[in-house]
Amino acid sequence: MSRTLPFEQPITELMQRVRELRVVADGDARYAGELRRLEDKVSKLARELFEELTPWQRVQLSRHPRRPYFGDYLERLFDEFVELHGDRLYGDDAAIVGGFARYPRGPTGRSVMVIGHQKGRGTKEAVRRNFAMPNPEGYRKARRLMDLADRFRLPVLTFIDTPGAFPGIGAEERGQSEAIGQCLLTMSQLRVPVIATVVGEGGSGGALALGVANRVLALEHVWYSVISPEACASILWKDASQAERAADVLKPTAQMALELGAVDHVVEEPPGGAHHDWDGTARRLDYALREALAALDGLGEQELVDDRYRRFRRLGAVHA
Repeated sequence: MSRTLPFEQPITELMQRVRELRVVADGDARYAGELRRLEDKVSKLARELFEELTPWQRVQLSRHPRRPYFGDYLERLFDEFVELHGDRLYGDDAAIVGGFARYPRGPTGRSVMVIGHQKGRGTKEAVRRNFAMPNPEGYRKARRLMDLADRFRLPVLTFIDTPGAFPGIGAEERGQSEAIGQCLLTMSQLRVPVIATVVGEGGSGGALALGVANRVLALEHVWYSVISPEACASILWKDASQAERAADVLKPTAQMALELGAVDHVVEEPPGGAHHDWDGTARRLDYALREALAALDGLGEQELVDDRYRRFRRLGAVHA
């Protein structure tokens, strides 16, 4: 599925022309200089345009149907992924995927536990993944895998991309809030490095359940907030169609999260956004993940727990 948002139309058309010229040139040195100048111009225009995006436009980008999902990063960043299923209590939730893997790729890779929200492409797959809105069994599976990582002293890497936990009656009956709370408690006590990355949507407790980390990264065009703009509008103005107005109030952007301390580092996306260059986005994220993991490797087990505690205690602090 492909869709161009109205505000990105000019850049999308220019990028398409660059791709067509690249095919025509096909390695011909005569066109190399012109192609490079055109690519630089498109990159500059894209950066200028995207610097002026409103909070609501960034929310729209975070939900772009061609944006890379957790599974796409799994393919590009990790080796030997072995998926683990089920919460050992009720069932397996396809909205959360997790398992052992090696990171980084190549001979220097080491064993890690990787867990993330997984969206689906196309109606059938999106329904199977419940639109990345986990049920309690999804969070209990995540907690089980985190406990396993702690037992074997493996770093935990999580990827956040959810509008929020599933709010259905069945989820509430099976203990949705308790499952999220147990995830928060478990993550706070892990004796291993924990790095969370917001790669798309980061909504409410459904996102925070995978976000109690030593370092929280965020791609440039994501949103990360206590509530979605639509839900906020429904509460404040009894009208979900006022989502754009709510986004202007919430300012749930990665940059605002960075300023507030909810995010530690914003990873710049390629020109035009992650949906135009999956491989380029993965390379930039790979660099940020390696850097964050290296910074935590020198900490002892109790130091990692204390570091995580201090990080979250700083949030919301007011200095008179």
